[in-house]
Amino acid sequence: MQSIHLIMLAGGLLTGLIAGFIMHRSDYCIAGMFSNLFLFRSTIMLKTLFLLIGVSMLLFEMVNITGFVTVPFPFFGPPSLANIIGGFLFGAGMILSGGCVVGTLYKMGAGSFASTLAFLGLVIGSTLYAFLHPKWVFLSKLLALPTNTVTIPQLLGISSTLPAFLISVFLIALFVYWLRNAEIETSVVVDGYIQPWKAAILLAFLGSVSVLITGMPMGITTSYSKFGAILIQLIAPERYTDIKYFTLLPLNYTPPLGGETISGGPGAMIDAISLIQFPVIFGIIGGSAISAIWLGEWHLNLRLPWKQIVSAVVGGILMGMASRMAPACNIWHLMGGLPIMAMQSLLFLLGLLPGAWFGTLVFSRVVVSS
Repeated sequence: MQSIHLIMLAGGLLTGLIAGFIMHRSDYCIAGMFSNLFLFRSTIMLKTLFLLIGVSMLLFEMVNITGFVTVPFPFFGPPSLANIIGGFLFGAGMILSGGCVVGTLYKMGAGSFASTLAFLGLVIGSTLYAFLHPKWVFLSKLLALPTNTVTIPQLLGISSTLPAFLISVFLIALFVYWLRNAEIETSVVVDGYIQPWKAAILLAFLGSVSVLITGMPMGITTSYSKFGAILIQLIAPERYTDIKYFTLLPLNYTPPLGGETISGGPGAMIDAISLIQFPVIFGIIGGSAISAIWLGEWHLNLRLPWKQIVSAVVGGILMGMASRMAPACNIWHLMGGLPIMAMQSLLFLLGLLPGAWFGTLVFSRVVVSS
């Protein structure tokens, strides 16, 4: 293994540890942001997402100007209306499961049995998608928008610097206004609690660290397909060889820190995806566990209502499938794609909003109804 790979491993693990710790201390869950909006009309957490996007946009553009990292990042592609469908299913799934892909990890690290079930659902859903992949690719191409560009600045044929600067300044100015009017802080008396707006800023910087080390923002969902592929290979190796999705290598690039070109995909092999995403996943779980144990809050409650068990698993399955359909998850699109004005991410958000509303409706009327 090259020294650059060791740096990427260590960097990913450290980034994940810090992110998991911060998310647990602030309960920074994007699923919670939308459920709070639709259930209680509370916008405090959602406002911190605007801040996170604004700070990330400024930091990403600064990195882009240096030429150290190429924008748009690997994995982002031209837009398709299929991104909206994926976003809708993902939004519904994250509400039903009680957390998004990262929220599931940090809550699982803190001992949540429901999140552990959602994690299993994510793996199942990501694996099921492998059988649907050829048909979904056909539909995505059928619904593709008439452009080969990835970001709005590319579509307009302009530099991203000025719009990125103006949008980020506007979003940060909004945050200052909300902060001065006490509209963005929560009233808490819990020891060790981190205000969500502080978590948003810290996570934006962690995302930039990820970009500098790996050449892309934090992302983890291809690994769920990988976990499923490993299980299929162990249980039914003859079936595994027939699934073409597991032979794909969508990631093929040279890391910004140098070294040879690396590649990776959803198959059951140790590759660039494993190098980049596995450390972040284990780091988030570990960072949250450390925080929970430190505060004396770690506990595992296996006794859950059957409706909540079904909701967690079904929500996880929906998220797992949708993260491949979208493609990618809310963290990738909201914290990585929107800051670079990726059109895929904008369409994902258009689907995520009604999907989260629908998921909240089902959760409140079916899952927690008496």
